[in-house]
Amino acid sequence: MRIARFSIDGNVAFGAVEGESAPGAEGGLVLDIIKGIPYTDFELSGTKVPLDKVRLLPPVLPNKVVAIGRNYAEHAAELGNEVPEVPVAFLKPTTSVIGSGDAIEYPSFSNELHHEAELAVVIGRMCREVPRERVRDVVFGYTCANDVTARDAQRREKQWARAKGFDTSCPLGPWVETDLDPGDLAVQCTVNGEQRQLGRTSDMVRSVEDLVVHITEAMTLLPGDVILTGTPAGVGPLNVGDEVAVTIEGIGTLTNKVIKRG
Repeated sequence: MRIARFSIDGNVAFGAVEGESAPGAEGGLVLDIIKGIPYTDFELSGTKVPLDKVRLLPPVLPNKVVAIGRNYAEHAAELGNEVPEVPVAFLKPTTSVIGSGDAIEYPSFSNELHHEAELAVVIGRMCREVPRERVRDVVFGYTCANDVTARDAQRREKQWARAKGFDTSCPLGPWVETDLDPGDLAVQCTVNGEQRQLGRTSDMVRSVEDLVVHITEAMTLLPGDVILTGTPAGVGPLNVGDEVAVTIEGIGTLTNKVIKRG
């Protein structure tokens, strides 16, 4: 099931996305409004609204976004890095999260903004020290993500908090797919229609299960929290006016335009 979060007439709700359309197109899709919140047992209301009549919001409002660096060997190599012995984890604040269709604001402290297409894991229940065999039980679903990075600041500052945590640096969407095997999915990024990244989640050094186990050894994850699983090779520049799209097989397309922070 595809679960979207949206606003209509000033009200915010969750809905189940019904129908089929081409990647990135909204025509023909409708939302069946969900009673309550989707992390627990819920019912569909039967009240349906066309998707093109609503504003899509970030599909979740995470308490925290835990991101993983250098989880694809070719990406690590393209930036002159080795694959780390243990997963490199960092946090992106909630203020970095935006939805599909929202603008990425080019930060004033950077001259080298990069896209990073990623599979995002959405947590469905509070969990800590999750054993590998229970990982699927705590995962609500999966969505598309763009770990937008101020690459020059990342090099200059060593710590990644500003480079990867600035406002609008974490687009998520367009919705959460709850019925999906993340083991071998195509991950693609285009900029102005030109392909920049194309990889498969089967190339991840550490799997979704590995990452959930590793992260929950250290911290409690809450419903709606998000794990970014790393990006394949091909990261590259974004400029003001660019339209960047992340498409993941079985999920859909997350699209954002880059604007000047004003």
